[in-house]
Amino acid sequence: MALTLALGASCVSNKRIIYLQNLEGNVPIADGELITYELPEYRLQFNDILDINVKTAEDMIKEGFGFKDQTGGGGNRAMIGQIAQTGGDIYYMTGFTVDRNGNVRLPLLGEVSVMQMTLDEARVTIEERLREYVKSELFVTVKLGGIRFSTIGEFRRPGKHVVLQDRMTIFEAIAQSGDLTTVAKRDELLIIRQYPDGTRLHRVNLNDRHIVHSPFYFIQPNDQLYAEPMKVREVGAGENASQTLALLASSISAFVLVLNLIARW
Repeated sequence: MALTLALGASCVSNKRIIYLQNLEGNVPIADGELITYELPEYRLQFNDILDINVKTAEDMIKEGFGFKDQTGGGGNRAMIGQIAQTGGDIYYMTGFTVDRNGNVRLPLLGEVSVMQMTLDEARVTIEERLREYVKSELFVTVKLGGIRFSTIGEFRRPGKHVVLQDRMTIFEAIAQSGDLTTVAKRDELLIIRQYPDGTRLHRVNLNDRHIVHSPFYFIQPNDQLYAEPMKVREVGAGENASQTLALLASSISAFVLVLNLIARW
């Protein structure tokens, strides 16, 4: 009886670790049902890094529609590849960082304000400024230099991550961090999100299938994800039945050994 109670109190149930469940009290979402959501239109903030490319008509005639290599040759390309593999920030050296005043400093143009603009609005602004210097046709692209986010707490591979894409779901971010550990609180994941006027903390429930409708289904650049441990971590019990049995067996063996030593004295 005592063993059963110990196992029940220390093991983590499947209900607490399975993602995207139809939780009681919510309208069920059937498998295969189309889930609609609004794609968030991200607005640029302090510390974002932009990848900005400019081509004139002459450039396009000479080089085609592709952008020329700006990394400085094969040696630098190899270095950038190594940075990517080790989790470094690829665009830190080659991109344009939004400063505290919301500006990026560009060749010829100097300071250009992009704070709270969408990527398309920033592109139009840069094109208009360039018209003062370039009279031929222009083709400007403005992209985020990847999505930077951090994971701390009960992740299997916590740390700072850079992913070279414009949009990322919270589950992609978790996968990038090696998934959550068994004892992570999936129903209370904390998102620390940056806003123009400061920082806000948000709680999300990864067990709930309705998270897809949530504004936090897509993470934003500079998000920090913190996964707290369950109580089972505090008591030092195993994450599953086999681990708990192993811990109990070790404890019993140690207790018997102590009793034998006392009896010999």
